[in-house]
Amino acid sequence: MSPESKCFQAEDAPLSLTNRRPHVLRGLVEVGLVFGLIIIVVWTPLGRLNTAVTVLAAGGILWLTLRGPYSAREAGLTQPMNGLPAILAAGMLAILAVAILGLLLRSLGSAHPVALERSWQYCIWAMLQEFILQSFFFLRLESALGARRAVFVAAGLFSLAHIPSPVLTIGGLVGGCLFCELFRRYRNIIPLGIVHAGLGLTIAAALPDSMLHHMRVGLGYLTHP
Repeated sequence: MSPESKCFQAEDAPLSLTNRRPHVLRGLVEVGLVFGLIIIVVWTPLGRLNTAVTVLAAGGILWLTLRGPYSAREAGLTQPMNGLPAILAAGMLAILAVAILGLLLRSLGSAHPVALERSWQYCIWAMLQEFILQSFFFLRLESALGARRAVFVAAGLFSLAHIPSPVLTIGGLVGGCLFCELFRRYRNIIPLGIVHAGLGLTIAAALPDSMLHHMRVGLGYLTHP
C-alpha cells in the first residue's frame, strides 16, 4: 500500500486540518469537478456539447485515477474473491426484492422489454459506474470524511445523478449505500459490478416503464415520450 494512502483508516473521523495531506483536499476538488461534468452530461441534449463533456469527464477520471495516489488494491481491483459470497448474497436479496416489487406494481403498467443484444452493453456500463462510484468518488471522500461518512455521501452523489427519475433516485440512494458499504468492507469492485448489472436489468425488466422511462435520467427522463 502506498504510504500516502488514506484508505483503510483505523478511525472513521475526518482528519484534522493540521494533519490532512495535500491530496485529501485535492481529492475533494476532483470529486466536485467530475461530478459537475457528469451532471452536465445528464442534463444536456445529445449533440456536440454532450459528447465533448462526456469525453472530458471520461478522460478526467482516467487521468486522475492514473496519477494516484491510490493503489490498485485500494481501488478494489486486485482481490476478485474477497467478500464474494457476502456481496453476491446481498445482490441476490436485492434482486429478489425488486422482482417482488415489480409484481406488486403490475397494475401501473408493463415493463419495457429488455433487449438481450443490449444487455451486455449495460453490464459494461454497470461495471464502469461502480468504478466511478467506488474507485474514484468513495476513495477520495473516505480520505476526507472517514469511511462511514463516505458511504452516505458517495451514495448521495450517486442518487443525485439519477434525478428526476423517482425510482432510480431512491434506488440509487439505497443501492448506493449498499454498494459503498460492501466496498468499504471488502474492497472488491468486480462482484459489485456484477450485482449492479443484475440489479439494473431486473429493475428494467420488472418495474413499469411508465415510472422508468426506459431507465433514463436527467433531461432524457423529462423528454421521453
